Amino acid sequence: MHEMALTESIVDILSEEARRQGFGRVRVVRLEIGALAHVEPAALSFCFDAVARGTVAEGAALDIIRAPGEGWCLDCGKTVPLTERFGACPDCGGRRVQMTSGDELRIQELEVD
Repeated sequence: MHEMALTESIVDILSEEARRQGFGRVRVVRLEIGALAHVEPAALSFCFDAVARGTVAEGAALDIIRAPGEGWCLDCGKTVPLTERFGACPDCGGRRVQMTSGDELRIQELEVD
């Protein structure tokens, strides 16, 4: 379950930003997770509640936004939806698809006091 390590990194970033920007509490964390990032949102939420205790993020709401997987098919020259890494193009069946979106894991926005 790598979600625990990911969550610890997220809380570290929030704590560092609190020191840098001078806020005392995080109320909402909007987190973008790509569909192909191999991150389980429910597990991440569970870990966030545990890891955030005693930090500037304790009690913060975690708002998870899922980003769809997308790729560029070199064979048919189109942007296509992807449901798996290294998957075939859903239009032409070609295997030369370069993933362009879907593996993100980033803090998109914070609401702080």
